[in-house]
Amino acid sequence: MKISVCIPVYNFDVRELVYDLKREIASHSIDAEIILIDDASDEGFKQINNELNNQVSQFILLEKNIGRSRIRNLFLKHTKGDYLLFLDCDVKIDNTDFLKNYLQEITQNREVDVIYGNFKIDSSYSKTLRNRYSVEREIFSGDKTSDFSVFKTVNFIIQRETFQKFLFDETLIHYGYEDFVFAKKMELNDVKFSALNNPVIHVDDTSNEVFLAKTETAMNSLFQLSQNAENEKYIKDIKVFSVAKKMKNLGFIKLFVVLYERFIKKMILKNLLSENPKIKYLDIYKLALLLKIMK
Repeated sequence: MKISVCIPVYNFDVRELVYDLKREIASHSIDAEIILIDDASDEGFKQINNELNNQVSQFILLEKNIGRSRIRNLFLKHTKGDYLLFLDCDVKIDNTDFLKNYLQEITQNREVDVIYGNFKIDSSYSKTLRNRYSVEREIFSGDKTSDFSVFKTVNFIIQRETFQKFLFDETLIHYGYEDFVFAKKMELNDVKFSALNNPVIHVDDTSNEVFLAKTETAMNSLFQLSQNAENEKYIKDIKVFSVAKKMKNLGFIKLFVVLYERFIKKMILKNLLSENPKIKYLDIYKLALLLKIMK
């Protein structure tokens, strides 16, 4: 059984990640390849990662940025593995048996098609809005679960044949919800899923300002999805979307937006940009963004 480790790279130094993976592959004699695809990073990061050219099976440099969905689908063209292990480039390995743990889970649960490994937060950035959101809403607790809703693209392994059937939606070029739709498609088609605590450490130093900008992009992506009726079954359970849709049906959008802009927007932004941001305020911020697009 061969594993292809697939790492989409964008403006990040992936040398430590690659060398840690290579060390485990060698020490346990694992049948694995490492494939890097750089999504048109800045020249400085290309130079930093250039030393990996002879350290991995393939290092592909794209001339133009193709986005989070399309680049993941592209790995099918360049990999040979029976299983594809996807890792975000901004992670670190937390366990010297990281790959071995995945292999053990695959061996013990042959019927499982997709395994999600979870993630931790680098303590250096634990107080930022981005990472507080991860801790409160994204990282699952416990040892195992079969709940597809915990799935994130940061760290997962999938059977090649399964991935070929359920590709990422390439119409989602920008940030937001590509992982949710990908997981929902598989869940609705009864793909066998398991999540276990085999985490990587997510090194995300995104500032509160940048995360709010990404949140706005994500709301635009969600609205884009909603314009295609076929996507309704994938996004209907997203809380901000379901609330926004109810408010639109009740004719409350204009009133909410006016009240938000006049009375609470300034207070919410002040908190979200502070050193002690509250996730409940982020919920209101997201709702206001989506409603303004929908009106």
